[in-house]
Amino acid sequence: MAEVLAVTPSGRLYLGERWVFDPWNWRWEMLDAAPQEAGQDVDRLEALRLLGQGGECRKVPIAVIGPRDASDQQIELAAELGRALADLGLTVICGGKNGVMEAVARGVHDAGGLCIGLLPEGDWREANPYVSLPIATGIGKARNVLIAQSAAALIAVGGQYGTLSEIAFGLHFDKPVFGLGDAPDLPDMRRAHSVEEVCRGLADVLLQSPRLS
Repeated sequence: MAEVLAVTPSGRLYLGERWVFDPWNWRWEMLDAAPQEAGQDVDRLEALRLLGQGGECRKVPIAVIGPRDASDQQIELAAELGRALADLGLTVICGGKNGVMEAVARGVHDAGGLCIGLLPEGDWREANPYVSLPIATGIGKARNVLIAQSAAALIAVGGQYGTLSEIAFGLHFDKPVFGLGDAPDLPDMRRAHSVEEVCRGLADVLLQSPRLS
């Protein structure tokens, strides 16, 4: 039988009559009794948007990675992605510098979202002007490990050696890694052909159904 997701007027997300979503811990919890409040049926993407915009979710970041020397197409795609992620109420984390990083931060900023920048330098002022929360790590390229480890999922837009290292770390840490545009196509990566497809993939990952017994 197909899964039925429903959001109630109070903002609670239910899966059938057995599960309710805990937005602080990002997991499904089994109900002791059937929901007492009727809800509106939604798909996962709309459910994620309603949860994110409701202000009750813990801000677990989604990483967007890509080259500093980005092409015009990569920059346009990254900015579109940033706007879409902010519209879903998701927090974005990136390397805080130029190219794809600046473009996604600009998209997030323009849509009123939050973008965290993990900088290789020791001075937070080295961040691009669209990063809302700059964090100066002072550890150079080793900050790529922190980006991959801290994110719930990673999205690569294009890719050079630095991006490849973040992809590899993400896969090593068993994180979902999406490839968008001309990103490298590596084993276990999830290929997406549009920003909307990435967003739907994130919704599937973040709201993954519990294993039903």
